[in-house]
Amino acid sequence: MRYLSVVFSLAAASAQLVSSAGESAVIPGWYLQSTANLPTNLSSLSLAGANVSEWYRVSYRGTVAAGLIENGVYNDTVLFFSDNLETLVDYSEFEIPWVYREEFNISTGKDQHYWLNTNGITSRADIYVNGQTVATNDTQVGSYGGHRYEITDYLNDGNNCILITAYPTNYLRDFAMGFVDWNPYPFDNGTGVWREVSIRQSGSVTLSAPRVTTDFEHTWKGSVTAVVRVDVLNSANASQNVILDTVIASPDGQQYFGTASQTIGPGEEMTVPMIVAIHDPQVWWPAQWGSQPLYSLKVNATVSDGSLSDIAETRSFGIRHVTSYRNGYNDTAFLVNGYPFLVLGAGYSADIFYRFDTDRARKQLQLVLDMGLNTIRLEGKQEHPELYELADEMGVFIMAGWECCDKWEGWEYNDEADGVKWTDPDYAVANASMLHEAAAMQSHPSFLAFLVGSDFWPDDRATQIYVDALNQYDWPNPIIASAAERGYPDLLGISGMKMDGPYDWVPNNYWWYDELGAAFGFGSELGSGVGTPEMGSLTKFLSERDLDDMWQEPDMGLYHMSTNVSSFYDRSIYNEALYNKYGAPKSLEDYLLKAQIMDYEATRSQFEAFAARKTDTRPATGMIYWMLQGAWPNLHWQLFDYYLAAAGSYYGTKVGTRPEHVVYGYKDSSIYVVSHALNSTGSRNVTVDLISLNGSTLIHADLSMDAFPNSAHLLDYVNATNEIEDVAFLKLVLSGGADVEFSRNVYWITAQNDVMNWTNSSWFSTPVTEYADLSALFSMPNASIGVSMGDSAHTDNITAAEVILENQSEIPAWFIRLVLVDTNGKEVLPALWSDNYVTLFPNETLKLDVSWNSSLSAEQIWVSGGNVAAQNVSIGSSSRRRL
Repeated sequence: MRYLSVVFSLAAASAQLVSSAGESAVIPGWYLQSTANLPTNLSSLSLAGANVSEWYRVSYRGTVAAGLIENGVYNDTVLFFSDNLETLVDYSEFEIPWVYREEFNISTGKDQHYWLNTNGITSRADIYVNGQTVATNDTQVGSYGGHRYEITDYLNDGNNCILITAYPTNYLRDFAMGFVDWNPYPFDNGTGVWREVSIRQSGSVTLSAPRVTTDFEHTWKGSVTAVVRVDVLNSANASQNVILDTVIASPDGQQYFGTASQTIGPGEEMTVPMIVAIHDPQVWWPAQWGSQPLYSLKVNATVSDGSLSDIAETRSFGIRHVTSYRNGYNDTAFLVNGYPFLVLGAGYSADIFYRFDTDRARKQLQLVLDMGLNTIRLEGKQEHPELYELADEMGVFIMAGWECCDKWEGWEYNDEADGVKWTDPDYAVANASMLHEAAAMQSHPSFLAFLVGSDFWPDDRATQIYVDALNQYDWPNPIIASAAERGYPDLLGISGMKMDGPYDWVPNNYWWYDELGAAFGFGSELGSGVGTPEMGSLTKFLSERDLDDMWQEPDMGLYHMSTNVSSFYDRSIYNEALYNKYGAPKSLEDYLLKAQIMDYEATRSQFEAFAARKTDTRPATGMIYWMLQGAWPNLHWQLFDYYLAAAGSYYGTKVGTRPEHVVYGYKDSSIYVVSHALNSTGSRNVTVDLISLNGSTLIHADLSMDAFPNSAHLLDYVNATNEIEDVAFLKLVLSGGADVEFSRNVYWITAQNDVMNWTNSSWFSTPVTEYADLSALFSMPNASIGVSMGDSAHTDNITAAEVILENQSEIPAWFIRLVLVDTNGKEVLPALWSDNYVTLFPNETLKLDVSWNSSLSAEQIWVSGGNVAAQNVSIGSSSRRRL
């Protein structure tokens, strides 16, 4: 570690950070240092001219850990390998405060005001400017405690200095961002200036960021009335007449104008509305239902002498309407633009060191959409505005809210967590946090709802604070008490959401019952605990010993699962099912194949059950799979891994969420047809084929029906119990004619399902007393597969290619996996496949599409499977290969 020799010298002059009213600039970077060898009086270091040449230079936002990684003190690849995060770091170095420091130049002007804006510092901070205290750690509190401080009187004309002392974070004591049992904790507990700090200049009148509401509901009409509101602060010693002008620009450049004039008293802050009529409005839709037109919003303030006093932060917004209601079963359901909206989502995790990369976030949301998901849930991981902007642009809904299990839920009635109980000052922190996040979220059309509690509901006082803060900032979406059914505040009523698990493995037929987390109502966080990475990812973060432990020690705790005190520190429930259903693994490769089969089935059955039962008597109204991805390289709870690689859980989800789909119900062998589309019309055909492992036909049926929009219907049953000897393959194909195939779905099923003991269910799983035996699948002889490349195309830096698979055997070719690799044999990431882990019936041909960024050098496709010998084919090959 490097420490400061405290020497003072004159710093070189720098360009002005801000120079005119209405201008705002982010502090461009920081010098970072531990307080271990610094003077006790840190305010002296906030004077310009200190020698910080031995400090670490870090980015404009980032935790202490992120800054040290940026400077090469630690390497995240090394930290992520095996248990290095625990063994290579001296955690005591992060039990004391760390200091962020930067100098900046400003030419102060007459009648100008300067504001320091924080957006949350984890978890408490003292802030100094030029030796003067701006805020202490009693005021600047909480990861989301964003504040605006006037620093006009503290500034020099010329060089200035800001210094922030960030205090070490304790999740049970502080309003921070914790990971609960998701993964090991970062060694700094997320301490630091994780969001940017900015300086703003204004005249005597200062504007807040604008917010906007519209009267659009769901019926198109010739115009929409938008109400734009800003908070206007008059810092002058006398009343002033303020003129506000707003301009709204449509996506195609059409402009709409509004204005307001208001007299504001000295020192007074007032909310001022402006009315703007928007003609021929363009409506924002989630990606599966339409386009995402975004309007831009600007507001200027001028004062009596005609001078410009401030320019509000530019915002974008979308015209759309989200509501929720509780049905007759007290289950929460959502409507988007008037249409019933089945939430199919997953729980998002921030990076373990709270780093944020816009390009990576865009790729993650591309994977979300490719899987057919429409929502991500942020449980206390409110992100940077860039994520919200991406979600707006791409049509992904965000369900935001506070987190569980620590200080945030330190209620007297919470007997499940150890968070320090709230006292009077905590309510002020809650208010500041909610006000700041409400202001950041308000205009984004991608927000679906805000949950003011997670596992537990907030007490009445906190609930009132949260609701008032959201209403103060014109929150246009549902406010929900919590993600669970344990209790509720009177102000909000029952949450209508269930949190009954599971979080660990359950069999496929679990989701088709009417118990606990099965497919009815709204499941706020639930899943089968799957998400095993493939070998290409595992070797990046597991040692040979770790890899051996995965399959040779089925009950062993694994560092990359969860914290060592968690119920999810081992894979014992998962492994018991794998061993019993598919047979004891013979090697690591055999274990991983069986794991991908388990994962694929688990996510497909969950998403299909919620889709198929969305119009049942007690309908499934939504679900958040637990989770989307990991904060670091994980062994479970993910639909794609830390390296953006997709495996069994990803493609099971992708099948289960198709816009029009045919589904097999594991409980009673039912066949459902599902539509998530708003415009499904015409005739539909469903083909049912059941074959044995040797390829002989057991059942064939052709069914027909009329299409229907945004609903699900029971079509028929597969009466196969007497036909299946051990395991059979069921193929369901939904088509709209000879050339239009909406979905193709292959299951491997047994005559008898897994048997569960519901009465002994825990909060995270339901025990199985009798496992369905699928081991016969691994006695199948190898199938011969022809692989060839079809057409390819290059557009907008994306390369797309067609891959043609042909089963040249009289037996099924089962669970075929395709991996796109580069010249070094490394997987090209991300690569988007139209389907993967596919099963071909005898003599069947299947065309798949794959696309990837053209800058990535894709050379080959590796092909392997349950009964397919591993081989590869060149991307440039146009001839058929027999594998």
